[in-house]
Amino acid sequence: MRSLDEFERAQSILADLEANGRVMVNELVDRLGVSAVTIRKDLDGLEQRSMLRRIRGGAVAAGTADEGAFEMRLRHSRAAKQAIASRAARLVNDGDVVAIDASTTCYYLAHEILDRRSLVVITNGMKVATLFMEHSNAMVLMPGGVLRRSAGSMVGPIGDVLAGRGRIDKGFFGVKGLSVQHGLMDLAVEEAEAKRYLARSCDQVFALFDSSKVGRFGLHSFAPTKSVTALYTDESVSPSVADEWEALGVRLHVVSPIPSLEVAG
Repeated sequence: MRSLDEFERAQSILADLEANGRVMVNELVDRLGVSAVTIRKDLDGLEQRSMLRRIRGGAVAAGTADEGAFEMRLRHSRAAKQAIASRAARLVNDGDVVAIDASTTCYYLAHEILDRRSLVVITNGMKVATLFMEHSNAMVLMPGGVLRRSAGSMVGPIGDVLAGRGRIDKGFFGVKGLSVQHGLMDLAVEEAEAKRYLARSCDQVFALFDSSKVGRFGLHSFAPTKSVTALYTDESVSPSVADEWEALGVRLHVVSPIPSLEVAG
């Protein structure tokens, strides 16, 4: 097993925190194949960036940074996310009304559809809204709420903003986890709440996620299985996952990442 560099170790540590809420130094030493001194240095560095909170023998997720820095998440599985976004962009036509959440995969989707004419974009993502504002002629609706800095999103009840304004053609959402029992899920209750309001107003709901999200722990469902139109993920997903969802009438599209787009650590 090759040694992971600092960026790759940080990604692995944050992924463990996202899934389990806690990491222990001795477990990371065994799994990542580096010394305890190196792991402690990694944890200290992440704590200085407010991405976790150190405890005796390890670390727990920091309440203000439970998803890690946006830019770091943007680089994680970049090739897969860009390929997924490129495929999903085929769904968006000129004149569509679309909802796009604050996930990194959907941020890549936003890049793919900047040239669509007469587009109406409803988003709770600060970076998505800024991208469309600066590089497109789309009409952008950003429901109000509380700024959640860790995700760069506006969260809170947004149902009143959407009520009576008509239906949204298509909604695109990232996930922290998913299951055939609970549908699409997020870890943060306020994020799930914002996504739930958006998803309820969509005629079609699409989930965009890299395969590392499959099997991850999710707390709060924002779209039940019966409301999901289709899933888009990369080729590392297990065929059994596709079988489970397609048995319920939900198509899972497997996209091949473009290797040259992956960022080395």
